[in-house]
Amino acid sequence: MAFLNRMVATALTLSLCAWQPLAAHADAETIALLTKNQTNPFFAAERLGAEKAAQEMGVKLIKFIPTQPDSIPEQMSEIDDVIQRKPSAIVMVPVDYKAMVPGIERINAAGIPLVNVTDRSAGGKFVSFVGANDYNIAKATGLELLKAMGGKGTVIILEGVPGALTSMDRLRGFKDAIKAYPKVRLVASQPANYQRLQAMQVMDNLLQAHPNVDGIMASNDAMATGALDALDDAGHQALVVGINGTPEAIDAIKSGKMLASGDYDGFLQGCVGTMIAIRAVRHEPVPSLVTAKAVVIDKANVASYSTPPAQRSCPAWSEVSQ
Repeated sequence: MAFLNRMVATALTLSLCAWQPLAAHADAETIALLTKNQTNPFFAAERLGAEKAAQEMGVKLIKFIPTQPDSIPEQMSEIDDVIQRKPSAIVMVPVDYKAMVPGIERINAAGIPLVNVTDRSAGGKFVSFVGANDYNIAKATGLELLKAMGGKGTVIILEGVPGALTSMDRLRGFKDAIKAYPKVRLVASQPANYQRLQAMQVMDNLLQAHPNVDGIMASNDAMATGALDALDDAGHQALVVGINGTPEAIDAIKSGKMLASGDYDGFLQGCVGTMIAIRAVRHEPVPSLVTAKAVVIDKANVASYSTPPAQRSCPAWSEVSQ
């Protein structure tokens, strides 16, 4: 699918005087990438996108990943390490959009250009934000499920990390989709922290109380896969949707096990965030905001998403800046 069908760039920045790069030549340019965890396939795809952009633009990429999923202390420690290394720029997914603000402010004080990707920070200064509208994607994905259910029946929501901005926005989107169908009843909504194993355990318990549930809205594909595991173990069937468009979800949609997934495209966000960081270092114009459009992946369009992230290429800059 064409890049411009997925993302819209706005507010082109013509000057980046406030950000002084620490390396002026390509052979000295280094980008530090901070992501949330090692377990979520979305962030694995995002790291692949960043690697591909760095390789294509001739820049060294250093990755920092907490050993404990979404660990605030670990990412704070990583920030201190990054500042000491003095990279040319930083691309960052904060593990917590509020708690990481003091660390982000330390990066700002060090004068290192910073690009915020995926989860928008509650504070700090950034060259650009690259992400998606979680509410719109969740609502569109939820509506796809409810239409497939014929506008009636029971549903369960698997939420992400409590208090996380993405989780809250996706939950609102799912619930607003349900409001559009008076004959649909939400029977349970519980967090599974964006983790497959936790989602399977939560669904194991929920299926005991609601064995005949018709649909499951999972706030990411890892939890959707966990829900499918639980359904298989219990010998039950239900329509399942997730968000992120991970390779596992693509395969499940192809096989008919999973109905749909909202396209969040970690590979693309990794590409674009890193491209923007490198251009900022080089004093080239960049957009201050790049947001993904709400696209739902289902049987009708899944073929266009079949190329694994490791085999994909980043978009041309002309596609990003239009």
